[in-house]
Amino acid sequence: MKKMIRLSLLINITVLMPVCWGLLADATWTVDVYGAETAARDILLSMYSAILVLSILLLFSRNVLLVVPLLLVQVIYKLTTPFTVGSFSNPVVISNIFIAVMHIATLSFIWRECQRSVSVRSPPAREN
Repeated sequence: MKKMIRLSLLINITVLMPVCWGLLADATWTVDVYGAETAARDILLSMYSAILVLSILLLFSRNVLLVVPLLLVQVIYKLTTPFTVGSFSNPVVISNIFIAVMHIATLSFIWRECQRSVSVRSPPAREN
């Protein structure tokens, strides 16, 4: 489970570092993909930066369950982007779908591990 969590967090970091840098620098490729600099694009940069910072911090967290809210929010927004953008062919939409699939796999590992630990800790039912 910890390997999957690390992988999800490292994917976030690997993807978001150049994206945040590109948005900050107004790189040509970011204009092509995200459009011209606008308040909406700056809000997206803020969100991406928050996910990046949290991903870095969570790499060093001992409590693996702290990653769950971050991944859940990402899965929801990433899977809704094709509908908000109105396209499945946009490069951001495509990468969002792949990343969401990875995060869903990580969340399912966490869920199974939690279920397993709960069933191990639960005392047997009493018979009357």
